[in-house]
Amino acid sequence: MAGLIGKKIGMTSIFSADGTNIPCTVLEVGPCVVTQIKTVENDGYEAVQIAYDEKKEKRTNKPQMGHFKNAKTTPKRKIVEFSLLKGKEYKVGETLNVDFFNDDTWVDVTGTSKGKGFQGVVKRYNFKGVGDATHGQHNRLRAPGSLGASSYPSRVFKGMRMAGRTGGDRVKIMNLRVIKIIPENNLIIVKGSVPGARGSYIIIEK
Repeated sequence: MAGLIGKKIGMTSIFSADGTNIPCTVLEVGPCVVTQIKTVENDGYEAVQIAYDEKKEKRTNKPQMGHFKNAKTTPKRKIVEFSLLKGKEYKVGETLNVDFFNDDTWVDVTGTSKGKGFQGVVKRYNFKGVGDATHGQHNRLRAPGSLGASSYPSRVFKGMRMAGRTGGDRVKIMNLRVIKIIPENNLIIVKGSVPGARGSYIIIEK
């Protein structure tokens, strides 16, 4: 797989030719700069390293500045490695734009889901609660229920679905169809939803 780095702009909808309303997500993809090419001889594996999103020099340390100067580019915020595509050659300092993708293709998008804080089992794991509010079930509608026996094992097993921090996870949505590409604005419109808040970084692969 190979791809580019971008940002989630937000959601919209597009009407198809037959009048169907299609929910879509707008992604700003690139321009990305090739900052390093990993080889088996030097690094033990093959990959291409690309960077995205401008960053101030005063917020960049000296090792990073030297790394970006070797690539003859300005400092960037986000750096990601991708496996090399067969038949495609990359050059350090090369700029990769949204034309890396084509209309009506299928892509995978990776992002960080929205953090929802500490949540109970109903919101976190879709528990249904105790059920009917009769027979003395006071304030038990959203309770997790029993966690296990007392005498044995006398503890809570690891991995038990309980309340805790929800969201903020790395999520990959596969097989999203590219509806439209707007190269002059570096935008890709894909069908469906993409994890993350507006303005968050995403990785789009083909």
